[in-house]
Amino acid sequence: MPQPSGQSTESHESALLQRIARQDRRALEELYNSYHRRLTRFLLRLAPRYDFAEEIINDTFWVVWCKAEGFRGASRVSTWIMGIAYRRALRALRDERNKVTFEHEQLHEDNCGSHDSGEAATMQDWVATGLRQLPDEQRLTLELAYFMGHSCEEIAVICACPVGTVKARMFHAREKLRRALPSLGGSPTSSAS
Repeated sequence: MPQPSGQSTESHESALLQRIARQDRRALEELYNSYHRRLTRFLLRLAPRYDFAEEIINDTFWVVWCKAEGFRGASRVSTWIMGIAYRRALRALRDERNKVTFEHEQLHEDNCGSHDSGEAATMQDWVATGLRQLPDEQRLTLELAYFMGHSCEEIAVICACPVGTVKARMFHAREKLRRALPSLGGSPTSSAS
């Protein structure tokens, strides 16, 4: 199936939101289906639990259903939806921080025999471990930028904060990762540290 161009996708999604505002369940289903995979990938990077992702996606589309009439087009539809998912995920992460950490450790044990080469799997686990150590806002900002491909301006809209705050979060997150990753990778640390 050919992908529509960016402009036609945006127009189509805006039209779907207008239909959703008129309580058109088929339009909601179409929009849900078009975003489900993207949101699942994003949310599973935050907390590797499918039930977590599904709950946030359902909450996100409940908000879309209830607030579609209020969408004014100040941002792209995708940015608006990602912003809703971001805020829902951040709230859920804050509520379940300990549970998420425990379940990630279980996932790590399950993935030890990954289909990927051992070196690549180790690298991915190493980076994922470093990301989990960041404050939620910094981690989500990096996820949105590097794994979802959003610009700083889009992330600012999603996170409802100034672009400068997004850039500061990215800077501080990269600095924390730069300091933390060597020790997570098993590199010997200086005893003077």
